[in-house]
Amino acid sequence: MFDETVLWKERSGRTLKELSRYLRYIFNGHIVLVLVFLLGAAAYYYQEWLKSVSDQFPAAIIMALVLGVLLTYSPIYTFLTEADKIFLLPLETRLKGYFKRCAVISFAVNGYLLLFVLALLMPMYARVNEGDFKVFFPFLLVLFVIKVINLMIRWSIQYFAETKAHYIDSLIRYAVNAVFLYFLFSGADLVFLIPEAALLLILLFFYKKNSKEKGLKWEFLIEQEERRMASFYRLANMFTDVPKLKDKVKRRKWLDWLFKGLAFDHKETFNHLYIRTFLRAGDYFGLFVRLTLIGAGVIYFLSFGWGQLLICLLFLYLTGFQLLPLWRHHQNKLWVFLYPTAEGIKEKSFKRILSRVLYIQALFFALAIMIKGEWVQGIICLAAGIIFSYLFTNSYIQKRLQ
Repeated sequence: MFDETVLWKERSGRTLKELSRYLRYIFNGHIVLVLVFLLGAAAYYYQEWLKSVSDQFPAAIIMALVLGVLLTYSPIYTFLTEADKIFLLPLETRLKGYFKRCAVISFAVNGYLLLFVLALLMPMYARVNEGDFKVFFPFLLVLFVIKVINLMIRWSIQYFAETKAHYIDSLIRYAVNAVFLYFLFSGADLVFLIPEAALLLILLFFYKKNSKEKGLKWEFLIEQEERRMASFYRLANMFTDVPKLKDKVKRRKWLDWLFKGLAFDHKETFNHLYIRTFLRAGDYFGLFVRLTLIGAGVIYFLSFGWGQLLICLLFLYLTGFQLLPLWRHHQNKLWVFLYPTAEGIKEKSFKRILSRVLYIQALFFALAIMIKGEWVQGIICLAAGIIFSYLFTNSYIQKRLQ
C-alpha cells in the first residue's frame, strides 16, 4: 500500500545524505581558511564603510531591492526524479501531504536565507536610523509572512504550462514585493502597506482559482529539481569527482582566435585538449570570469594597500584550487591514454594552461588597482600574483596531480 510519508522520508533523507556527502569536500580546510580571511576582511571594510554613511543614504531602497529578490525567488524543493512522471503520476491526488512537507522544507531554507541577509543589512539600516535594532524581529516576522504568500503563489503558478506566465508573474511579484519593503523600511504608515499585501493575496486567489482544473506539470517540476541539483553538482565537482554530473559543452565560437597560436604538433596535443576543455566544457571558464570580476570589484573598492594584496592572493588561490578538477576531466576517457605523446607532456600542458589563467587573473587584479591611480601598489600586486601563480602551479599542486 502506498504511503506518502514513507516516500517523503526516503526522498528527503536521500537528498540530505547526498548534499552532506559533497559538502564535506567543499568546506575542507583550505576553503574554510580562505572564507575566514574573506569574511574577516569584508566585515572590517563593511564596518569602516558604515562610518562614512550619511543619514540621507538610501538604505530603504537598497534593502527593498535586495530582499525583494529573495522574496520573489521562491523555489519549491520537490525531490522528484525522472521516473516519477510515470510511477507517481497515477498517485497525484494522494500526494498532497508530500508536497506540503516540500513546502515546509522550502520555507525553512528560504527563511534562513532571509534571516542571514536581513542580519547583514541591519547595521546599514541602523546607521541611517540612529542605531535602531529593535525592529529587527518585527521586520523578520513580516518577511516570513510575505515569503509564505510568495511560496504559495509560486506553487500555484507551476500549474501553468506557459513559460511566459512564469516570467510575468515573477516581474509582478518583484515589483509588489519591492514597493512593500520600501514602505516597510521607510517607516511608512500601515495604510501604505495594505495595498501591496492585498495585491499579493489577490494574485494568490487568482492563480488558485485558475489552477483548480489543471494537473501538476511533472516535466517542469522534475526539470527544475534536476537543474538545482546539477548546479550543486557543478560546484561540488570543483572539489571532487561527481559521477552524477552531466557535462555540458558550449561552442563559444567567439573565442576561436585563442587557438590560432597553437601548433599542430605532438607536444601540443594536451595544450589543445586542456584549452578547449577550459573554454568550452563544464563551468571552468565561467568560474574564472566570475571570480575575476568579483575579485577585481572587491580590490577596486578597498583602500588599504596590504588588504588589496591579500585579497588578490586569496582569489588567485581560490581560482587555482577550483580549477584543479580540469586535470582529471578526461580521466574516464580511454582514448586520451592512447595519444602517441611522451610522458610528462600531459602534466606540463596542464601546468602551463593553469599558470597562464592565473597570470591573466593577476593582471586584471593589478589593473583594478592601477585604474584608481595607485600604480606602485598595482605593480606590487602584479609581481606578487605572478610569483604566487608560479609557486602554486609548480610546487603546491604537485602532490595533488600525483
